[in-house]
Amino acid sequence: MAEFFKNYVAGEFHSPPGAERFFSVNPARTSDVLGEFAITPAEEVSRAVEAARQAFPAWKAVSRPLRAEVIDRFVQLCKKNQEELAKLVTRECGKPEGMADVIEGIHMSQVAAAFGRLPYGEVIGSEIASKDAFLLRRPVGVIAAISPWNFPFAIPLWLFQIAMVEGNTIVFKPSEDTPLCGQRIAGMLHEAGVPPGVFNLVHGDGATGKALVEHEDINAVCFTGSYEVGRLIRMHCAAHPHKRAATECGGKSGLIITKHANLELAVNAAVLGCFRTAGQRCVSTSRLIVDESILPKFVPAFIERTKQIRIGDALRDPNVFCGPQINREAVEKVERYNQMVRDSGRKVLLNGGPSAAPEHREGHFMSPFVYQMDQYDSSFRPLQEEIFGMNAGIIPYPEGDFEEALRIHNDTEYGLAGAIITDDMREAREFKERAEVGLMYINLPTIGAEVHLPFGGLKRSGNGHPSAITLREFVTDKVALTHNFSSSIQLAQGLSAKVQ
Repeated sequence: MAEFFKNYVAGEFHSPPGAERFFSVNPARTSDVLGEFAITPAEEVSRAVEAARQAFPAWKAVSRPLRAEVIDRFVQLCKKNQEELAKLVTRECGKPEGMADVIEGIHMSQVAAAFGRLPYGEVIGSEIASKDAFLLRRPVGVIAAISPWNFPFAIPLWLFQIAMVEGNTIVFKPSEDTPLCGQRIAGMLHEAGVPPGVFNLVHGDGATGKALVEHEDINAVCFTGSYEVGRLIRMHCAAHPHKRAATECGGKSGLIITKHANLELAVNAAVLGCFRTAGQRCVSTSRLIVDESILPKFVPAFIERTKQIRIGDALRDPNVFCGPQINREAVEKVERYNQMVRDSGRKVLLNGGPSAAPEHREGHFMSPFVYQMDQYDSSFRPLQEEIFGMNAGIIPYPEGDFEEALRIHNDTEYGLAGAIITDDMREAREFKERAEVGLMYINLPTIGAEVHLPFGGLKRSGNGHPSAITLREFVTDKVALTHNFSSSIQLAQGLSAKVQ
């Protein structure tokens, strides 16, 4: 029988009475059940939010360095348990990059802990000599953090650790596909000595997330997930003046490969961007925009390199390049888009899909699907919609027509990540100035963000930067303070200070 894991509320592990339950399973071996969890009902969500609300005044009053000490102790526990955590990430979400996920989480936590001893306001010169002016920061209150499954350790820490150091309290709902990773985070924060109510964990599905977002005592929502859910969160928060939302909602990343590209670099960047994590990254490349003059060299090399990708269970074979899709629904979604391409008559270069290999029969494995357009068609759904799987389209553009390459790159409702491979400095500069994305790469794939840089997008991809440095702007209110040291009142702009 699978172990039952409880919510973490007000400093205690607690089971909501009578709640429905669900299971976490290994997507590489679906017979491997990691645990059983409760679908937290609205009344239990309220209990967690109330715990966070009650803890807020005392936590806000704790000094910043002491708040950061909790995060630093958490970092030490992560390092101590690094191998076990990496295996857990791989086991629960299937990707072989479990260790990279944990290291990214450690890096994020180190950034957060550092904030406790960095300046958190500004001294600003006043035009009146007898006044001092300051910009202060105040925590906004209770924050709901809702994270996806594909980075089950790192992204939760993106969403709430800076917020905690800034004095906010947290209610966290991990993805129902990776609840045990969220549970492990809660356990280590408890061990690190987080005060009761400062951090709370509730498990559940979309209904649980909805109850959390819509609770009247939530002051801010940090969300990473689909555009559809992010849009609903923003609409709700817009209708409630005391709430704000930072949402990162996926992408449709393009990689431009010009005739001035280093071919080996281009092929490697394309394979990494398209197929790392089985294409299940919000920044994964799904559009390869290639100068037609280099197609005869690029396409065969890209296809050959893609055929060499090793797919499998990383806990059984540590040399695999990518693992499974997260669940059966994800397999079915990717295959629907693959079939759209087949039905359209476009040239299929690799006819991937659900894997029939004997070694893959226990999991949700797929092989890469690659197709080539004769000419660009902006109405073609596989080029416009986020697929979240190993589906890649090659789009030729006329030789040397860099304007057309940029037009195709920007012709999407998403704007998260984009990249260009070129040794031409003018092309690189034009891309830097005109690509409509929040994450930009030159001579690199569209993956590989670092935690001390902003992470967020434009258009459908989001309205905020929910990580590291820029999250600080979201989880604090800026307060302008002016202190007068004179025995009389002097006003700026030459205004009279006398009562008429």
